[in-house]
Amino acid sequence: FFRSAYTPCTASGNMGKTQDVVTREYTINLAKAVHGLTFKKRAPRAVQAVKKFAQKVMKTSDVRVDVKLNKAIWSKGIRNVPRKIRVQISRKRNDDEDATEDLYSYVTVVDGPTNEGTKVVDDV
Repeated sequence: FFRSAYTPCTASGNMGKTQDVVTREYTINLAKAVHGLTFKKRAPRAVQAVKKFAQKVMKTSDVRVDVKLNKAIWSKGIRNVPRKIRVQISRKRNDDEDATEDLYSYVTVVDGPTNEGTKVVDDV
């Protein structure tokens, strides 16, 4: 049995793919996160689920939620969280000198059509 000659990117000195500054859009199913949960815990748990999702996909422990996203989650109250929400997650450089990590994730809500393939047709 042979061992591969694979060396991790951190060992070779160069930065890996997780160190790039990038922006992506995702649809998060909040209904899955709050299913069967006490009414008064639903909206806070949905915010936690968004943060956890951003940590997982962007591989950063520092996640910041935009005010508009927080308002969108809480728009129907603490009990009636939207079933799905379309978000834009940006991995950015941390300019703070005291920061423990050099990257953080910023999560905002996406406005407009939810489907990529939808087209706006002008009425004449």
